[in-house]
Amino acid sequence: MMKSFNKSLNFFGQIFYIGIDVHKRKWVITIRCNKMELKTFSMNPYPELLHQYMQKNYPGGVYVSAYEAGYFGFWIHRKLKKYGFDNIVINAADIPTSDKEKQNKTDKIDSRKIARELENDSLRGIHIPDEFHQQLRSLCRLRHRYVQNQTRIKNRIKGHLSSYGISVPSTIELNHWSGNFIKWLEGVDFNHKSARDYLDFCIDDLLQQRRKLADVTNLLRQYIRENGKRELIHNLTSIPGIAFITAVTFYTEIMDINRFPSIDHFCSYVGLVPSVNSSGEKEREKGLTNRRNNFLRHVIVESAWVAIRKDPALLQCYNDYCRRMKKQEAIIRIAKKLLNRMRHVWKNDEAYVLSVVA
Repeated sequence: MMKSFNKSLNFFGQIFYIGIDVHKRKWVITIRCNKMELKTFSMNPYPELLHQYMQKNYPGGVYVSAYEAGYFGFWIHRKLKKYGFDNIVINAADIPTSDKEKQNKTDKIDSRKIARELENDSLRGIHIPDEFHQQLRSLCRLRHRYVQNQTRIKNRIKGHLSSYGISVPSTIELNHWSGNFIKWLEGVDFNHKSARDYLDFCIDDLLQQRRKLADVTNLLRQYIRENGKRELIHNLTSIPGIAFITAVTFYTEIMDINRFPSIDHFCSYVGLVPSVNSSGEKEREKGLTNRRNNFLRHVIVESAWVAIRKDPALLQCYNDYCRRMKKQEAIIRIAKKLLNRMRHVWKNDEAYVLSVVA
């Protein structure tokens, strides 16, 4: 009679590469080891369950994992780190992908692709903010959404007036939507009450968005003051063209200025670099790259338009550029200079001196 024995599993020192395709209702997991795919399966979307599975089936191993940045933020990353996983969060656009994988996109293919490239050491994680900075950034982005909502409401009101042939008197500042303009809107007469009701609802929405904007802005000032960043924001706003909201947006989106080794890397992150198509001796620029920080690029470009009106040195540079290129191309170069000034001020922890930093 053969004797049975139970030898406990031990994968001490072996590295397991885990590709995670995250979704709300399920995760698709691929596990690789020694250039070999061990298993691809679906599981409930909880980090603790993945930890329990790895401990049960591959105890003692080194767990290296990755998932794509997106809707779920970084709480999964923090939980996996807590359980001992060497996890990174990656930009989906940075994953090497074959044409076949592009044409046939499934959760399993995505999971396998992440695990494969993780084992090939071809993936680099994005910057992970701490919880305070992530939450402060969310509040700042909420303000940006409120501004967008306010613009939509204003366009709705202007469209409503135009559709009934109502002209705005030239004495009222339409662009600034002053209190006098709001009072004028409240007194506009229509042939039927339903049109008046429509306008009243729009005015109420506009005033509500304004209150929310003011409340969020005050909270941002409070949190900046309470967390010792008041001096940094003050230094940033010493640069011509940079106001409080631009400075706070810049701070909450960047968080750590030292993670960019050069101004070129910095401009690339913001999205102030061209997209290039090069083949042989031919090279064609296709305008600004589509890859950008959605909240930063337009803020920096808008600030550049203000800066050339406030700083003679930048105005001179802008005029020189305009002799050689279009105005829109010239302002992008001014935006790069402005970005370099902001980087200098932050890294050196000092206020800006007019026309000194090129």
